Amino acid sequence: MAQRDTSGTVRDVERWPLGVSLSYSLLVVAALGWWWTVVGAGHMESSAMATMSFAAFLVAWIAMMAAMMLPAILPVVRLYALAAARGAAAPVAVFVGGYLVVWSAVGVPAYLLWRRLSGPLAQASPGAARFAGAVAIGAAVYQLTPLKSLCLKRCRSPLSFFLHHGRHLDRPAGAALAGGRHGVYCLGCCWMLMVLLVALGTMSLGWMIALAVLILLEKTAPFGEVLTRVAAAGLLILGAALLLQPALIGNIV
Repeated sequence: MAQRDTSGTVRDVERWPLGVSLSYSLLVVAALGWWWTVVGAGHMESSAMATMSFAAFLVAWIAMMAAMMLPAILPVVRLYALAAARGAAAPVAVFVGGYLVVWSAVGVPAYLLWRRLSGPLAQASPGAARFAGAVAIGAAVYQLTPLKSLCLKRCRSPLSFFLHHGRHLDRPAGAALAGGRHGVYCLGCCWMLMVLLVALGTMSLGWMIALAVLILLEKTAPFGEVLTRVAAAGLLILGAALLLQPALIGNIV
């Protein structure tokens, strides 16, 4: 995307009807993801979850990622939509599709980890609790790393992202690649939080909501970068508590 097509357009897209329409569309998709998670996966028995096939898990994972991540990418999608409306970019669905491909691919290692942990977590195993505690501490440390900061800055500044990765958006392949790159930055922000979600029980609705809100605020709120450090402190406390008192796992998953 050339600079002349994007500079100064953030204010325009805020008042542009298509931006509002796309916002509603993405929120509807996210709401469907939440609905599927609550009605479908949320009512599964632990024994059924423990034997879930890879295909079923991947469907659940994609629904969860749509529910948790799509609201957080509204700013970048709305800016992209402005370029698409001018004929400077491929359809929005191509960009969003590239983004979701990245998170769908993450479902493969997530499934392997979940299969390893689902049984011990269902039994509130001390070993699983301590592992979750170690992951929480790892997530706390990662919140403060330069890589997290770099990825978060790209996610928080749609204009900056497109100035760096906005070439050939008029071609479907280029648009999908840009969406995938944004997905990689998003993954760089959130991958440890996703590992924590799996470690605490992938279908835990409470943790899904908590982490989705954290991700949304980190990426869109004015205080997002400060919240990153506050979240690090909270994760450190959670991790220490689970390491010292593994029995707490039964109360939080």
